[in-house]
Amino acid sequence: MTLIETITILICLSAGFSYVNHRWIKLPLTIGLMAIALAMSLVLLLLGKLGFGVEQEAERFIRGIDFNETVLHGLLSFLLFAGSLHVNLDDLFDHKWIIATLASAGVLLSTLIVGLLGYWGFGWLGLDLPFVMCLLFGALISPTDPIAVLGILKQAKVPKALEIKISGESLFNDGIGVVVFLILFALATKGGVTVGESVTLFVVEALGGAALGLAIGYGAYAMIKSVDAHQVEILITLALVMGLYGLADALHTSGPIAVVVAGLLIGNQGRRWGMSDTTREYLDTFWELVDEVLNAVLFVLIGLEVLVLSFKTQYLEAGLLAIPIVLLARFLSVGVPVQLFSLVRELSRRATLILTWGGLRGGISVALALSLPAGDTRDAIVTITYIVVVFSILVQGLTLGKLIRPSAAAPERQIKKAPGYVVEG
Repeated sequence: MTLIETITILICLSAGFSYVNHRWIKLPLTIGLMAIALAMSLVLLLLGKLGFGVEQEAERFIRGIDFNETVLHGLLSFLLFAGSLHVNLDDLFDHKWIIATLASAGVLLSTLIVGLLGYWGFGWLGLDLPFVMCLLFGALISPTDPIAVLGILKQAKVPKALEIKISGESLFNDGIGVVVFLILFALATKGGVTVGESVTLFVVEALGGAALGLAIGYGAYAMIKSVDAHQVEILITLALVMGLYGLADALHTSGPIAVVVAGLLIGNQGRRWGMSDTTREYLDTFWELVDEVLNAVLFVLIGLEVLVLSFKTQYLEAGLLAIPIVLLARFLSVGVPVQLFSLVRELSRRATLILTWGGLRGGISVALALSLPAGDTRDAIVTITYIVVVFSILVQGLTLGKLIRPSAAAPERQIKKAPGYVVEG
């Protein structure tokens, strides 16, 4: 199929599923779309088993879409920019240390825990994956997906302090997770990577991406500030997202981090000093529509991806075992920083639980799994990853609001401490 034919089918499916969900099922949009697409895929597989063969055409269509390229080098840049555009920079700075810790040390700790427990657990099931591949699985599944997280947070009434932590972490930890994944991937494919090479890669990818996003983002901000025409200013933001992500790829720096930094700059300094009220209104409307449409397409794609999975019993068992492993790793990797920071700032007693359950996985994890070299190991990791992602979105996503409600209803405790001691929700 041509690119336009592929896009047409995905948009038509997204529109049809959105209508069905809004009219009858009434789930949150992203969850409903993925659930319907998943159900349709399972029906096609069942019809195939009954001899109708319709799943073959659907499978051919899905295999013709490079999920990794579509998500990591297509949809992700737009969705990250749209998400970061509405994050208040002052609020982010108020929680900068815990967000930075969760997005960096938290990802590393979770990667290690998932790798160790996965290596033991999968081996116990008779699925012998090399330890470095288990660590790779840990790296791709540990970052929370900003697309899934921000989509669900719109539906749940999260206490403001916790919302900032969850959204801030999710915007940055995918960039860190990709860097860790690349280091481990080099270790797995090249047979070794030095500590110096790992540190250099991390610095170039993460810090280089942030510096690039700041520089190019400031250039776009200066252009926006110098004109007062909403059509031109929106076009500048569109060019910023596409051009910046492509430039970051060419310079081997982190595209996700670059786009997030640029989005924060435009969404705060640009919105405050460079735009008229009319431009702000048009800009918000445009990027909200982009966010909703691309989210719809992505979650339909995730639901359809089941058509190309390998359904070996071992892989399915390993996927079910991976769910508690990933949740435990998430609990420990956020629990340790929360306990440490609670020594200097008063945090909600339910913060660790909400951060654990609200750490949703999505398309980024599936895309990274699909980027692995073809073979049985890749098939196993893709299936395991998909099972964890489906559980994360359908189960955690649907129940997060119920978990948050008691925390949101509880009044904040007024505690008198030394200056600078903050009570958070």
